[in-house]
Amino acid sequence: QEQLVESGGGLVQPGGSLRLSCAASGSIVSINTMRWHRLSPGKQRELVAIITSGGTANYAESVKGRFTISRDNAKNTVFLQMNSLKPEDTAVYYCNIRLRSDYRSAEYDYWGQGTQVTVSS
Repeated sequence: QEQLVESGGGLVQPGGSLRLSCAASGSIVSINTMRWHRLSPGKQRELVAIITSGGTANYAESVKGRFTISRDNAKNTVFLQMNSLKPEDTAVYYCNIRLRSDYRSAEYDYWGQGTQVTVSS
């Protein structure tokens, strides 16, 4: 069974930085797109960043210029470098990876367990 394990959340002051990681494990044949989403109380889930298998990245307007998504294909891992953090970035961050397992012919989406990011002084 494939699983995603996130790490790197925590408490940081406004203007600070954090780096999130999400590692996929299991019987993985290939990985397609990798995404980071966030969810905060009273708001809808927001797609923060996406990176394709070819390495093309796109960002939500709210984080453009401050966040960077990257991937290490050899380690089946996606990262989210978050700089110049603001209180409104406070949320639970979830990674989402579309991959194919060796016992399936189609790709499926898998989700991490979520990691809390709190930006506060």
